[in-house]
Amino acid sequence: MPTRKELANAIRFLSMDAVEKAKSGHPGAPMGMADMAEVLWNDFLKHNPENPKWPDRDRFVLSNGHASMLLYSLLHLSGYDLSMEDIKAFRQLHSKTPGHPEYGLTPGVETTTGPLGQGIATAVGMALAERLLAEEFNRDGHAIVDHYTYVFMGDGCMMEGLSHEAASLAGTLGLSKLIALWDDNGISIDGPVRDWFADDTPARFKAYGWQVIAGVDGHDPVALKKAIAKARKEAGKDGGRPTLICCRTTIAFGSPGKGGSAKSHGSPLGEEEIAAARKLLGWNSPPFEIPAAIKSAWDARKKGKTAEKRWNDRFRAYAAAHPELADEFTRRMSGELPKGWDKLLDDHMVAVQKAGEAKASRISSKEVLDVAAPAIPELLGGSADLTGSVGTLWKGAKAVTPDDFSGRYISYGVREFCMSCMMNGLALHGGYIPYAGTFLVFADYAKNAVRLSSLMRQRVIYVYTHDSIMVGEDGPTHQPVEQLAMLRLIPDMQVWRPCDAVETSAAWKAALGRKDGPTCLALSRQNLPVVPRDARTLANIARGGYVLKDSKGGAPEIILIATGSEVSLALAASEALEKKGRRVRVVSMPSAEVFAAQDRDWRESVLPHEVRARVAIEAASADWWRKYVGLDGRVVGMRSFGESAPGAAVYDYFGFKVDKILEEVKTVCLNCDCKE
Repeated sequence: MPTRKELANAIRFLSMDAVEKAKSGHPGAPMGMADMAEVLWNDFLKHNPENPKWPDRDRFVLSNGHASMLLYSLLHLSGYDLSMEDIKAFRQLHSKTPGHPEYGLTPGVETTTGPLGQGIATAVGMALAERLLAEEFNRDGHAIVDHYTYVFMGDGCMMEGLSHEAASLAGTLGLSKLIALWDDNGISIDGPVRDWFADDTPARFKAYGWQVIAGVDGHDPVALKKAIAKARKEAGKDGGRPTLICCRTTIAFGSPGKGGSAKSHGSPLGEEEIAAARKLLGWNSPPFEIPAAIKSAWDARKKGKTAEKRWNDRFRAYAAAHPELADEFTRRMSGELPKGWDKLLDDHMVAVQKAGEAKASRISSKEVLDVAAPAIPELLGGSADLTGSVGTLWKGAKAVTPDDFSGRYISYGVREFCMSCMMNGLALHGGYIPYAGTFLVFADYAKNAVRLSSLMRQRVIYVYTHDSIMVGEDGPTHQPVEQLAMLRLIPDMQVWRPCDAVETSAAWKAALGRKDGPTCLALSRQNLPVVPRDARTLANIARGGYVLKDSKGGAPEIILIATGSEVSLALAASEALEKKGRRVRVVSMPSAEVFAAQDRDWRESVLPHEVRARVAIEAASADWWRKYVGLDGRVVGMRSFGESAPGAAVYDYFGFKVDKILEEVKTVCLNCDCKE
């Protein structure tokens, strides 16, 4: 039987050899954390390599994602569909072993990590999902949701402010099945961290409300096993706390020349140093060879299959005792929405069109939630301390508190970045469609997590209100200008900026029905009038861009394109132009990404190429609209920050008025007499 050190050394040498072959990577962290990983994965982690999506598996998150070869080694050794050829292809084009772990690419990778701090924050979301689902579905004698979330994190994660946000909320909520192991090696890229990271980290986490197990030798399997067992025992207590295990380690453990040094952090060790490490650690196998006995000892497939079978047996008993709950749990974890949800939103859309009541789209959004949330129990709301302003709390909703996890609304506090990461974790865990709100300008705080939502193609809904300079008196610090363009530039993101209550309902329907990525809803503070539509036009909203009002008396000479609050302005400008005898088409484009995904015929029918006289109108960064108006067109938009004044005054000052649009139209009408 191999020793524990031999099992850990398998991780070390796979990591060294893969980084060396790639001539790129981070060997030091995997080598330093190998003992931690060996104890956790062989003695505690509940998982089945042959079914990486088993609902009640433990979640493992490598927050310090540059140590990716640690995770790839673990997945390969324990029996996941990750071959030695995949290990050899580390960091190569289209391989299953990219430089940082990527969700959806490598089986067994629970979340994309690399940007430091996001792993631990995402894991807090996963742990919260487990706690909420357990509260909702578990019954006496039937614990079908009962698993842990484990996180490895390094000094870099600890330094990132995001980890502070996440740890604070995890401690407040008492997420006791969250267990973090800190790789306390005292080294980062620039060298020993003592000159720039001298926090009393154990004291900080104690202050957050965590159980802290300090002074653990990260290379001592006995001490590690004892610490993890103590953390799990805490999870079984009433009022239990999340746990931080402080593991003192040596970066690149086993490397005689580079161990304990920043030289091993982000560069291959070199062939001579790897040979010396083989000699020091007594590893006689050539590169990419694992002795049969060690390979057999690591194989977790039989144990995993047995663990899953036990859960399946428990679930069958649960289904017999609680058939409706079992069906609901199965549906929720599958990601399928309840039957009839879409008709509810369609009916609501028709009703608000008929009512014709002007209101802020943030209010219209709340009214959609009042309809949708009772019918879609997986909708889990929240906000970053702006609930009353962003309209994310639907009628009858109940907030989650440390003493009561039966609610469906999270008060994230002033933690926009943490909130966004946690929503990623909630979505990745399964069972929930998370949404939460803040002001659009504060999307800047959350941007990197929003980016990962798209990279991982998760159904996360960002509710961003106060969407333009019409925020008014709060001034340029709170008036978004470049944020819409920033969000639209994220690949696979869909941004909706609805012009009224009707488009707001359509935007929510699109966001809820989308399974392959996130959605941002940009909503107004000020009232927006409901614009006239017939049934056909109503149906066309779902295409992202459509003809809201067409030209009279023939094909259009001029096209006005607008979003949000500027659509009614475009309609007013079209009426003024019609009085001058011009043929004007008004296009509402609530989601340019959805419009761009339509077939060519549809796009051409809305924006015919031969009509080059185009003006786009949006109270946001102007240059983004060049793709739709071309070099001949004009954009009525923002080219500076805003000003502090009442919203209407700011709007007028920056040219969002009919006269300004008519001036711009004159410059683009090359073949008509608009210049008169």
